[in-house]
Amino acid sequence: MTKICVDITMSLDGYVTGPSPGLEQGLGVGGEALHHWAMAHKTDADEQILASGYEATGVVIMGRRTFDIIDAPDGWNDDVGYGAARDQSTRPPNIVLTHNVPDNPRLRHGFTFVTGGPRAALDAALELAGTKDIVIMGGADVAGQFLRAALVDELRLHIAPVILGAGTPLWKDLPHVELAQTDVVSTPYGIHTTYSMKS
Repeated sequence: MTKICVDITMSLDGYVTGPSPGLEQGLGVGGEALHHWAMAHKTDADEQILASGYEATGVVIMGRRTFDIIDAPDGWNDDVGYGAARDQSTRPPNIVLTHNVPDNPRLRHGFTFVTGGPRAALDAALELAGTKDIVIMGGADVAGQFLRAALVDELRLHIAPVILGAGTPLWKDLPHVELAQTDVVSTPYGIHTTYSMKS
């Protein structure tokens, strides 16, 4: 059965980027430490989390700022993209939630742009996901929109062992939400926790 999941990495102090994120430094100053668990310092346990998440994903939802960063010249390519360093020819389709569709994106194949808000993005994703999961990968604003609209079944949070001090906060203007922890895996560069939403 399809689940709607927010899957995102944050620092110990709750940031999903360091200060000053942009096209040339997508994760901001010091933000590359957030994804050590998925890249430079990946363990076998981290790889299993990446692999199982990749296999379970039927479609990815992201915001326009996230898309602009992965669409930049140093962004996603045939070797690195969703699910980190794996064969990108098999990556799931992507829904980009935006107010304005880009005129001439570098990445075209497998990307659909939706301007009607979270529910419209979800409707488009449900048509593509089959029985697999719909994964909201970021950024923080889009994840918050889905959480505020009570459209999320599961939160997969990867907590990196870094205090960034500033950046893009994950938790902003959210309502009271109760969660049930269903899984946790600890590795040197990440605490990988899964929560289901209490009904």
